[in-house]
Amino acid sequence: MVAQVIAPMAAGLVADDRRGAVMGTLLSGSIGGILLARTFGGMIGEWLGWRAPYLVSAAVALCLAAALAFALPATVPPSKQSYPALLAEPLRLLRREPELRRTCFYQATIFGGFQAVWTGVALLLTGPVYGFGAQTVGVLALVSAGTMIATPIAGRQVDRRGSDPVGLVAILGTIAAAGVLAAGAAGGRSGLVALAAGTLLLDVAMQSGMVANQSRIFALRPEARSRLNTAYMTCSFLGGSTGSWLGAAGYSRYGWTGVCALVAFLAVLALARHVLRRRPAAAERVPGNAEAKSASRS
Repeated sequence: MVAQVIAPMAAGLVADDRRGAVMGTLLSGSIGGILLARTFGGMIGEWLGWRAPYLVSAAVALCLAAALAFALPATVPPSKQSYPALLAEPLRLLRREPELRRTCFYQATIFGGFQAVWTGVALLLTGPVYGFGAQTVGVLALVSAGTMIATPIAGRQVDRRGSDPVGLVAILGTIAAAGVLAAGAAGGRSGLVALAAGTLLLDVAMQSGMVANQSRIFALRPEARSRLNTAYMTCSFLGGSTGSWLGAAGYSRYGWTGVCALVAFLAVLALARHVLRRRPAAAERVPGNAEAKSASRS
């Protein structure tokens, strides 16, 4: 939960033209922490037993809490609402903010595809096509380390070009990743290469889209960034859990190809939403449209 508190707080501590870069840096650190925790936790668990990772985690969390208490600036709560009212506020924001609903739809579909892949790839690698153990799935997850480099770049592009262009590239990258991942059904060395390349491309696309999405919603209502993020992350995890379920069901019925088709379908839904969002803006730029609108108003 701490990461979801720090992100909106950090967005309020920096200038608007640096928000994307900060979101990218935070996400890069989060990814690095997850990867290091998996590796380090596995090592000390193997040497010292299963309780050791929990004890080390508690000690590190305590040290971080002490460091943050001194490092972070003093803040004033932006709202005087009661706690029950604050819990209900994300639903009200979803009703009132169309940009929040659009952003939540993007993240739910792309994260749903992401989770479908990681559910299905575990079944693929441990199944008859490859016959590997569960450890191989963990090794494949290490390709996510490349995302640590990509997310700060995506954040800087958000600051330079805006959220929508970066979000569009993330959607198109997800569709491309589905095509690359489909080649993994062939098995063998070429199949493994396709799985590694596809999961890396999918991870970069999903995380870059997340940087763009959070930068967009944090600009909506500066006084309600935490509540906006609550609505956004709730929709994200609902989409992810649904994607996991659909990925498992799709693999059992249609195999790995079905999982890749599901990812492409979800990304196409996000692309269609993006096109529908931009069509009115594009129509207004057509010569004569602006004059016609002003004439009709008068």
